[in-house]
Amino acid sequence: MDIKENAIHSGTANERTVSTKIGIGRMKEHIELIAALISGILILITWTMGDYLSDTLWVTLHLIAFAIGGYAKAKEGITETIRTKKLNVEILMIFAAIGSVAIGYWTEGAILIFIFALSGALETYSMNKSNKAISSLMDLQPEEALRIRGGNETVVPVSELKLDDLILIRAGERIPADGMIVKGSSSVDESTITGESMPVNKLKSNEVFSGTVALDGTLTVKITTKPNETLFQKIIQLVQSAQEEKSPSQLFIEKFESSYVYIVLIVVAIMMFLPYFAFGWSLSDSIYRAMVLLVVASPCALVASISPATLSAISNAAKKGVLFKGGMHIENLSEIKAITLDKTGTLTNGKPIVTDALFTSDYDQTQILSAIGAIESESIHPLAKAITAYCEENAGNLNHVEVLNMKNSSGEGVSAEAFHKKWKIGKADFVGKEAAEDFQNGALAELASEGKTVTFAKADEEIVAVFALKDTVRQTTKKAITKLKNNGITTIMLTGDNELTAKAVAEEAGIDHYIANCLPEDKVEHVKKFREKYGKIAMVGDGINDAPALASANVGIAMGEGTDIALETADVVLMKNDLSKITNSIHLSSRMNRVIKQNIVFSLSVITVLIISNYFQLIDLPLGVIGHEGSTILVILNGLRLLK
Repeated sequence: MDIKENAIHSGTANERTVSTKIGIGRMKEHIELIAALISGILILITWTMGDYLSDTLWVTLHLIAFAIGGYAKAKEGITETIRTKKLNVEILMIFAAIGSVAIGYWTEGAILIFIFALSGALETYSMNKSNKAISSLMDLQPEEALRIRGGNETVVPVSELKLDDLILIRAGERIPADGMIVKGSSSVDESTITGESMPVNKLKSNEVFSGTVALDGTLTVKITTKPNETLFQKIIQLVQSAQEEKSPSQLFIEKFESSYVYIVLIVVAIMMFLPYFAFGWSLSDSIYRAMVLLVVASPCALVASISPATLSAISNAAKKGVLFKGGMHIENLSEIKAITLDKTGTLTNGKPIVTDALFTSDYDQTQILSAIGAIESESIHPLAKAITAYCEENAGNLNHVEVLNMKNSSGEGVSAEAFHKKWKIGKADFVGKEAAEDFQNGALAELASEGKTVTFAKADEEIVAVFALKDTVRQTTKKAITKLKNNGITTIMLTGDNELTAKAVAEEAGIDHYIANCLPEDKVEHVKKFREKYGKIAMVGDGINDAPALASANVGIAMGEGTDIALETADVVLMKNDLSKITNSIHLSSRMNRVIKQNIVFSLSVITVLIISNYFQLIDLPLGVIGHEGSTILVILNGLRLLK
């Protein structure tokens, strides 16, 4: 065999190995369902071929069906009973199956185990569907990184990276850890973090995040966050915690289940003998009816009314970019009457942009923009970055401009030399208050009245330009606020900004009420007052200063681009920073609560009807099995509707 043929055969073998592993993985994922179906097939064969099978083979096939179908649930029930020292519904089913066999109803007992196993497999399926949100995120997390140390490049596991390590990311590679760019530039696809499809240009000193992709440039990045504490890891942990935290309804059902199991067992014990002594029933009838009662009174459907529905709703929300930290939060969301919102980074984009630019006619506008843009590009101030971006957009590349004697006057502005002129860029007082107030027929007063920040540019002794900057309202904000108000929810903005800016943003966004000049402790006090006034309220924020208010609200909602502490404190995270997702989640919450109520009412009704029918001897064991376990399957399937 030549090299080419060997490579082909090797490739084929590798493909077969991968396919085999995938097949095994899928089989493990559905092992409970497979076991239940095998159990069902064995029961069907035994039932249809009963007349042709020997007694030994007939019993053996039933025992195999019991073992295969009941193993998972029996193990779960016994393990949980040992751990909590309390009986549970799985143990109740084991007793019911044993009781059926004891009175000679082997097939009915096997059917009971089969349907119980099938309902358990469906519940596991709903959990697996919700866990796929975690799996898909985990797949986006690189396992290795190219570390640079002493001029050498070494491939190392991401878990071995330390703070201040340098790593190299080539074009097309996924970034393995949070860090800051120290060399290079690239467009970065941050859709895994923000949900936005548009790439973001990243330059030296910009932050990059684990799980995002460098599209068209090579980056050298200094690690700023431990690999297990990255923003991406926090997102994964948020989804995982959602699986563990249970809703009030679920906690109530679990407490109810434990007491109910003991009540059923006591009533079954009484049923085995009381009718025999008190009502003249035969002993076999009493025991038979006690076994039917054991089957129909088990709260399987009631227990399954909540968990599959909750997990399905959490999974549905995660797919749409809304992460719930637990079932109780998605349950509470539909009950909120008012919502308080931070301004900067929540209602607004959190970054200022140039909204107005006015120039003197005495100078060339392109030269003004080139000089100002080049000078401001050397500053890290957010306003300077916004002005630089505006100048680049309107004057083109600024690299040809030589900037000399750059000086920063803290809180006032900057001065420098460019195009053989001395420039000053900053506040009105910095460039000359009287001249600034008179520039462009007093434009300063009008621009300031609109809640905008005004910056002037002076060349030598003459003011040549004025820029008005504003943190603009997000495109999705107005639509989101309208949706919330249409749902009868009062909207309130809490901001640390001044009265003028707060009023302008509130009016533009359509907010019902606003409170300006709020410190973090003020936001907490206002949230507490609104809780007293409206009942349940939500708080939406993104910053460190919002964290106390997020914790004080009934439901804390953080923007996905928010600070770590906001993400950790909040109950819900909007990964796509789209406030309109809140309304969608409220509708999902209402739908979930409606499905849970349907399930509870239906399951209790079925149990009541079956118990009464058994007392009046209107049903036998097979019908009791089908009625009881069939209702369990129906409530699980009803819960799974929330996946869509």
